[in-house]
Amino acid sequence: DKPFFFTYNIARSIGERGLYGSQMGSSRIAFFHRIGNWVQLIARNEEFFAAQGTPQAEFVAESFSDSLIASAPLAALPNPASKAVLVEVNALLFADIPGYLTRLETVFRLPFALDTRNTAITQVNNSERLSGLQVQAHYAVPKLPAPPLGSAPVQEPPRTTPDPRSLFVSFYYSFAQLPADAMAPRLADQRIGHFTSSRVDYSDDTAIKPRVHYVRRWRLEKTDLSAELSEPRQPIVYWLDKNVPAKYRASVAAGVLEWNKAFARIGFKDALVVKQQTGQDSFSTLDAHHASIRWFAGTDVAFAIGPSQVDPRTGEILDADIGMSDVFARGARRLVVEDTGRDMAVDRNAPLPAYPQRVRNEPLACNYAVEAAHELHFAMDLLEARGLVMDGAEADAIAQAYVKYITMHEVGHTLGLRHNFRASTAYSFAELRDPEFTRQHGIAASVMDYTPYNLAVAGELQGEYVQSTIGPYDYWAIEYAYTPLAPAHEEAELAKIAARSTEPALAYATDEEAGGRQYIGIDPDVNRFDLGPDPLLYYKRRMQLSRELWDRIESLQLAPGESYERLTRSLVSGFRSIAQIAPLAAKYVGGIAHRRDFAGSGRPLYEPTPVSRQREALALLTGDFFKADSFRFKPGFLSRIGIDQFERPANPIISIADAVLNIQKAILDHLMSETVAARLLESQERVADGSQVLRLSALYEILQAAIWSEARAGKEASALRRNLQREHLRRVANAVLKPAATAPADARSLLRANAQRLVAELRAARSKPGLSMETRAHYAESLNSLEETLKAALQRAGP
Repeated sequence: DKPFFFTYNIARSIGERGLYGSQMGSSRIAFFHRIGNWVQLIARNEEFFAAQGTPQAEFVAESFSDSLIASAPLAALPNPASKAVLVEVNALLFADIPGYLTRLETVFRLPFALDTRNTAITQVNNSERLSGLQVQAHYAVPKLPAPPLGSAPVQEPPRTTPDPRSLFVSFYYSFAQLPADAMAPRLADQRIGHFTSSRVDYSDDTAIKPRVHYVRRWRLEKTDLSAELSEPRQPIVYWLDKNVPAKYRASVAAGVLEWNKAFARIGFKDALVVKQQTGQDSFSTLDAHHASIRWFAGTDVAFAIGPSQVDPRTGEILDADIGMSDVFARGARRLVVEDTGRDMAVDRNAPLPAYPQRVRNEPLACNYAVEAAHELHFAMDLLEARGLVMDGAEADAIAQAYVKYITMHEVGHTLGLRHNFRASTAYSFAELRDPEFTRQHGIAASVMDYTPYNLAVAGELQGEYVQSTIGPYDYWAIEYAYTPLAPAHEEAELAKIAARSTEPALAYATDEEAGGRQYIGIDPDVNRFDLGPDPLLYYKRRMQLSRELWDRIESLQLAPGESYERLTRSLVSGFRSIAQIAPLAAKYVGGIAHRRDFAGSGRPLYEPTPVSRQREALALLTGDFFKADSFRFKPGFLSRIGIDQFERPANPIISIADAVLNIQKAILDHLMSETVAARLLESQERVADGSQVLRLSALYEILQAAIWSEARAGKEASALRRNLQREHLRRVANAVLKPAATAPADARSLLRANAQRLVAELRAARSKPGLSMETRAHYAESLNSLEETLKAALQRAGP
């Protein structure tokens, strides 16, 4: 019944679809409890609490349940002297404690089961403060299902194992001592981005909100309290696992130690220390007492991750294991024959990988996912097209700089810092072009942003490509979390630190403001992978860079014997870059600036994007993404787009039309969404001058005029334009005929009015001379669909 720190991490896995090795799992405050001849391993519920010894503590304990992790029978009678009992560890740990069966079923839809007969303990580490055991668990399924008849989709079984019916996953379990004295918690402030441990405190029934939020941080205490600069009693030690490639160890170490600049400013000398694990070291860097950085690989992997495990009672970080995908080094210097993608645009509706199960309220620290790899590939393709030698010294320097940057970012997470996606707007484009400025200040105000490569447009001066140092926001966030403060003055001193949040270099916004994979955020200045104070101007520059890449490869003469995949890869990189920025440009329409201010800042919390900026964004979208001539390529170039014949897809033709339509769909998903419609309608109530808002009627009219310009003029519509028009027509028909229960009524009525105008235009257009049969048939079919839609009865969705 004595609490200890119980963790599991995933030492080895199968290397596909989110199931990777070298990953941090989860942790609990746990205890052993004996009932008769059984010993239970129980996770203690630490989310709800009250001051010990009070009646509140009694009713809280009675109101909420603990959870059973595992149990096992006694293997021997209690020791007469110590009363200790013996439990066979196989019986205790040969269970699906991490919940991996659910993950396997989610990914493969197969009834895998844990095979305890072929499960084994493969490593044991014991010390005074920790016992660690690695269990190699065997999961198996008796048979694979027969393929379905007809054209029903097939769920693929594992592809990386010799036999898809059998796989091994290794879990490293730690039983570790908790700190003898709990660390004093530090309350979080929403104006600064820290991960938090949240608890519900029932001690005081006069509190407005019982839930409290503690900053997640390591315990740092000065050795010499009187010294302005002192070494800590216990530094934060990061072990580089022996699996980190030797050529990147110096860059990884530099990324860790860069953070010492922030700690030195608040009085700590060498707060972070790097050590290298060797082949002679017997411990595992996955145990609960070794913060680590490890390399891993997978057939579809493209991310780094920086999670941590904490004492939920105080927010004290007790362990952290950073996982670095091999793609961040190999991808930065990859050969021209590698990594050719077949999808032409980011699929934002693809399912998320199966990440480790986590405690409720514990966010995933960081998943530098597929977009980061795409960004890296685009930059290297463009630089290679400009003449960069991929196996030369400059390419090596870029690869090392990128590894350092990714390490800084992930170490920031393990120090308790969340993303800051507003930091990329801190510096002007002139400063970003200045090599000396970027060398001193970086390319963003925080390394916790997702920044793209700082690529100069042709003819401009080139600054540093990637962030090379921590920024002013990072110093500030570390100051709030780690500055030693006397308990009597802590609240007042923290309030002073947080009050600086209105300084431009300290502006903060995180994942919630930037949005997720299934939705786009509301603030157009808060984005992943943008750079500079004007995101719209950045998007225009990105379009220039993609076109430059395409222009260069269209005229590129390959060496005899060189694979045509070189051209395919760069074509795909250009489309992926555009697919990344298109939905972000669309955020300006219906956008709302959101701030985390407290009273006294003089700024509104929510402020609609100026109408001039919304119209500028619409002009960019309709001019660069909707026009057919934005995506014209030489026929001779398209005839040389090759594939990997060893991994030949069902359709070997790379479809430009599909790539363009995917980008346009992502734009329409936002512009024609019910949320944007609602925000535009409501924005009229938030601004005193109604002329300073973009009206929903104007948005729909601009879209329809741009998309159906050929029909309005009675002209020929190309295949790319017909695709876009059909997509627009489908959305209009659904909104008019089958509106969602939450859709604003004004949106439906406006779309119906526009559809009626389009009917008249299509009637006039279909009889114009000189049209191809394809265009004439398209106009006729579109007209028929609209007429049927307008005549049909309304079908309300929902209650």
